[in-house]
Amino acid sequence: MKDFLVFENLSKSYANIKAVKNISLSINKGEIFSLLGPSGCGKTTLLRLCAGFEIPDTGRIILNGTDITALPPEKRKVNTVFQSYALFPHMTIRDNIAFGPKIAGKSKKEIEHEVDEMLDLIQMHDEADRKPSQISGGQKQRVAIARALINKPQVLLLDEPLAALDLKLRQRMLIELDQIHDEVGITFVFVTHDQTEAMSLSDRIAVMDKGHIEQVGTPVEIYESPVSSFTAAFIGDTNFLDGQVTQTFDDNRAEINVPGIGTIICYNDRKLKEGDPVHVSIRPEKIHMSKTEPEENRKLNILSGTVENMVYTGTSTKYWVRSGEWLFTLQKLHMRYLLDETPAKWDDHVWISWHADDCYMLEKYREADEQLLTLPDIEEAVPGSASPSSNNKDISSKESAPAKEKR
Repeated sequence: MKDFLVFENLSKSYANIKAVKNISLSINKGEIFSLLGPSGCGKTTLLRLCAGFEIPDTGRIILNGTDITALPPEKRKVNTVFQSYALFPHMTIRDNIAFGPKIAGKSKKEIEHEVDEMLDLIQMHDEADRKPSQISGGQKQRVAIARALINKPQVLLLDEPLAALDLKLRQRMLIELDQIHDEVGITFVFVTHDQTEAMSLSDRIAVMDKGHIEQVGTPVEIYESPVSSFTAAFIGDTNFLDGQVTQTFDDNRAEINVPGIGTIICYNDRKLKEGDPVHVSIRPEKIHMSKTEPEENRKLNILSGTVENMVYTGTSTKYWVRSGEWLFTLQKLHMRYLLDETPAKWDDHVWISWHADDCYMLEKYREADEQLLTLPDIEEAVPGSASPSSNNKDISSKESAPAKEKR
């Protein structure tokens, strides 16, 4: 069912701070929908408005055709799993899960049956008589989910539920959350600032920035076809270039003059015309690097450059290559058929190339978003965009290669 959970022109302010700005959004029944963005973007406020912990200044919230905007939290068919889990430390796991049905006045037999079903779902029958202090972080997370699900909500809200877990446990819990969702089939709304979590778990994602939604789409759409430089930068790494359209072609491609490099070819999805300024993005994994010059191809962009640094990550090596006035980030996966290839080293002369269709035109950062560049999670999320030597106001100008490796 489409339009199962609907936010209509929703706004919320705290003093002079507009946390949510006139947001309209529809979430489908049964999907895992993620609200993704940096700290302060409004995603948790939107979740709290849905849960009933906050009242919007304007707008409505409609759940399954019913306006729930004015309903208190206990009257909404919505349950929340908090980052802190909020388990009762003095109760056993079984009693924690049974808390909701007891408050609802269900019979002892009903409660025992429903708790057993939840223990089966989270695979924790053996730990049912333990206290929260006697189980692991991942197990606490499962108990918190079971305690929310036993109330049979129409929507389960998850507020950064994996933030307190280590990397390996987060990865395992993502799989378990997906399995639990498949079992119960209800709508999950998942709040996170972690791009990997959102991309791994979600059916669709809303990327948020400063109280508004930048883009809504599937993980593939968000990553492969970002509509703005904010989305491109926040979801993974990317390279940004600025230039001007000098020529357009019938096959939906455009020739762009980039100062400091020269002419490149890009997919003209925005239908720009000759003379228009343009801001483009190329993902690091789309750029190929070789020590020999590739054969010329009218759809292939080919540049010569020098390796300024590299970082080995196990599955791949990340390179920073200087070409003209720009610094490019690229990623080379380690595959068996490449093992005999001599890897590039610091200061090597190389050729980099990418297909015109892997180069996307974007809306550029707004001037008002300059302060966003100071947020730590943005700086960590974009570690190596292509950047000009001169200092302009694009996010790419903030990046540089790590310190050079010793010869």
